[in-house]
Formats: sequence, C-alpha cells, structure tokens
Amino acid sequence: MSGRDAGKSGRVLAVNPRKNTVVVEHANIIKRHTRPNPSKNIKRRNHRKRKLASTLSNVMIVCNSCGKHTRIGHNKLSDGSRARACKRCGTTLDK
Repeated sequence: MSGRDAGKSGRVLAVNPRKNTVVVEHANIIKRHTRPNPSKNIKRRNHRKRKLASTLSNVMIVCNSCGKHTRIGHNKLSDGSRARACKRCGTTLDK
C-alpha cells in the first residue's frame, strides 16, 4: 500500500505474527554488494538480492473475482458459518 513498492502484488511467502511482518514475493527486494572471499569461493563482486519483511498493515488482499485490492468483510453462509468477503464486489474469498 505504501512505500516504494506500492501497487505491486505477489504471493505471501512468510508471515511472522509476533513481529507483525510479512514477506511478499516481488516486493521489498534490495541488492547487497559482496566482497571477494576465497574461503567461501566468491571470486568477484556480485549482487545478492534479498527479500525484506514488510509491515502487515502495508499489505492488502487482492480479490479473485474483481482483481482489485480490497478490505475484508464477513458474510454469513446458509449453514450459519461466516466467510471472508470482498468489500468491493461482495464475493466470498474463502474456498
């Protein structure tokens, strides 16, 4: 939702509920430069891409039917249970 990766979408790879962070597939990636190190068999300087964790409040769910980012609502089903639903179009998100 915010920052330099606003508007990007991807699968959630990891969630840390204690720190309220989430790792998303194509978001929050940085490059790190590494020095040559003969003991680790690194011959020249190269770039390592690293995925950083984002705060959970900066991530939204994408609805399958309308394809837009959305907040989550709840609908009551016919059997009395509740299911997560898209606030934009109203379709259920749970399978």
